[in-house]
Amino acid sequence: MTTGRTSPTVRRRRLAAVMRKLRAERQVNLDEVARGSSVPRTTVHRIEHATHAPKVNDVRALCAYYGLAEEHAEELMTLARESRLRGWWQKPHSSIPSWFETYIGLEEEASDILVYEHELVTGLLQTEDYFRALLRVDPLLPEASEREKDRRVEVRTKRQERLTGPDAPRLWVILNETAIRRPVGGRQVMKEQLRRLIELCEPRHVTLQVLPFSAGAHAAVDGSFHILNFPVRRDPSIVYLQFRRGSLYLEEPADLDEYTGIYEHLRATALSPDLSVELIRHVMDEAF
Repeated sequence: MTTGRTSPTVRRRRLAAVMRKLRAERQVNLDEVARGSSVPRTTVHRIEHATHAPKVNDVRALCAYYGLAEEHAEELMTLARESRLRGWWQKPHSSIPSWFETYIGLEEEASDILVYEHELVTGLLQTEDYFRALLRVDPLLPEASEREKDRRVEVRTKRQERLTGPDAPRLWVILNETAIRRPVGGRQVMKEQLRRLIELCEPRHVTLQVLPFSAGAHAAVDGSFHILNFPVRRDPSIVYLQFRRGSLYLEEPADLDEYTGIYEHLRATALSPDLSVELIRHVMDEAF
C-alpha cells in the first residue's frame, strides 16, 4: 500500500537508518567519521538519530567520506532536502509539543496503525467536543488561550481527514471497556462520541474492538500503545508509547515482536468488531 505522501519526519528517519548502517559497515566511531568528513561529531550523531533536519552539505560530505556512488549520494541528499520541508502540522509558535509533532509526522505516512487505548477514546476517533473536554481538564494547559486550543483541535481534525481519504491507513483500534464508559464532557458529549465510533465502524473505515471487563487480566495492563507500519520496506515499524511530558519510540526487532504479540493477544481476547458495536450501542442507550 502506498500513501503517496511525503512526510519530512519519515524521510529524516530513513536517512538516519542509512547513515547508521554505513558507519556500521565501515566499522568506525563517531569521532573517526567527524575527522574524515569534517562534519562535527554532534551533527553526525544528530543525523544518525533523526533528531534534527540535516543540512544537505553535511550529508554530501558524509556521502563523500563513505565513498558512495553518485546515484546513491544523490538519493540521500534528496532525503535530506525533503526532511527539511515543513509538514502541515508544523507551524511557528505552535503550542503542540515537538515530541507530538514527531508522532504526527510518522502517522502521516503510516500505512497501518494499530492502537490499544486503556482509558480514553483514541485521538483519531474523538469528536471535537470530546477533545475540547479533555483540553479543559489538562493540567499542562491551565493558561492556554482559546486560540491555542483551537489550533490543537484544528490539527486533530486534519489528522482525522486521512481516515476517509483515498490513501486512508488501515486503522485497527482496541479500546478497553473503560474508554466507552468513562463520561467525558457530560452525557450528551459522550453519547455523540459513542455514536461517532459506531458511524466509523459501519463503513469499515476503522476496525474497532472493545476489550470487555469480563476479559479480566490481559497482556496490556501496563497501558496504551500504538504500532505504526509503513508502506516502504526501508522504513521499519515502530512502537509508540506516550507519557505525560513526552513519548518513547521502540524500533528494535525484539520490542516490535513483543508488542505485536501483545496486540495479537488483545485481538483474540477482545470482542469481535460486530459484538463491539453492539456493546457500544448498549452503553450509549443505557448509560448516556
